[in-house]
Amino acid sequence: MNIQRITKAVVFVAMALPVLAQSDIRGHWSGSIQTPGGALGMEVDLDKTSDGWIGSVSIPAQGASGMPLEAISFADGKGTFRLKGAPGDPTFTGSLSADGKTWDGNFTQGPNSLPLKFSLTGEANVAVPKPSPAVAAQFLGTWLGEINFGQPLRVVLTITNGKSGAEAEMVSPDQGNARIPVAAITTAGTKVLLLVPAVNGSYQGEINKDGTEIAGGWTQLGMTTPLNLKKSAAKP
Repeated sequence: MNIQRITKAVVFVAMALPVLAQSDIRGHWSGSIQTPGGALGMEVDLDKTSDGWIGSVSIPAQGASGMPLEAISFADGKGTFRLKGAPGDPTFTGSLSADGKTWDGNFTQGPNSLPLKFSLTGEANVAVPKPSPAVAAQFLGTWLGEINFGQPLRVVLTITNGKSGAEAEMVSPDQGNARIPVAAITTAGTKVLLLVPAVNGSYQGEINKDGTEIAGGWTQLGMTTPLNLKKSAAKP
């Protein structure tokens, strides 16, 4: 038996095997938008499950993380996603390179459009909110308040008990009705804690005996301001 001939044959077969390239938009993508105020980095995670695409985005310079994505799709070499609940429907659409390592396109928000190119930098690690335990009835409903860091911004907080537990969402009417997901809500007696990593924020408050007001403070980017919430008669 000719060992040398066999070795050469094995090497030839190995070299002939195709190199598997990234075939869709699953993974961790890093990119940067050139805005008038400078570069704004974005980290995007996308994955596909049996129920469809899931995704989240982080913008480190703004202290924002785990913002959910929607309208995710990929077909014919082109992929798109949209930031859920953000004003102006911020959307990215781009073409995947032949080797699947870059994703080049445009980021649009309202009437504005800017070029954006992503590079594949790792495996997907989508931020999926974990269910929170159901909360007492006194916390359920729609709550109205105002955050003021020099400029007053109205806040509408909705708390419900869903099939998987407590769910909450904040809406900012003065920012185009931007929807801000609450990642976690926990209560202990009369106290409530909200974690809102999408804007690097959190809220701690305490409900009154009548269940009509929650007095507390909103913390964001290391600063805290009072945020007192009053229950609305409107149904959530």
